[in-house]
Amino acid sequence: MAGRARRARVSDVHEVALAMPHVSVYSERERPVYQVGGKSFVFFRSRRPDAFDPETGERYDDVIVFWVADEGDKSALVEDPASPFFTTPHFDGHPSVLLRASRIGELSRDEVAELVQDAWLSRASAKRARDWLASLEAGDRRFVSPADRTPPGPGAGPVPGRR
Repeated sequence: MAGRARRARVSDVHEVALAMPHVSVYSERERPVYQVGGKSFVFFRSRRPDAFDPETGERYDDVIVFWVADEGDKSALVEDPASPFFTTPHFDGHPSVLLRASRIGELSRDEVAELVQDAWLSRASAKRARDWLASLEAGDRRFVSPADRTPPGPGAGPVPGRR
């Protein structure tokens, strides 16, 4: 990629999620939940007792939850000290990662697009996932192609949804 990638914004999460096929959006008090086939893949979480500032104890009010394919993908994201992703004990054993909206600018727009797309792939039916991946191979450049993606980390498995 030539030059520096644009920093991500919260609006990128909404844009990419809404652009994915077969997506429904539900809103609880202005906190959207994006679903495919009735399964959530990204949602904006309200203040909860498990996600808080360790210095002040103040609950975070800007947490975005993204599904991931498996615990390996989750570990690769949350265990990287340079990563803005985190988890809480509430999400132990749950294939998802958390990201504060206030830290989304630490990621590029392409990284957020990949994250949302992978979240969608982890929840979409096998047929929907195959159809969407085939559209990428056919040249639909609105999205980051799996072939252009950076692997999530050493020893990581295949791109989620590609089985």
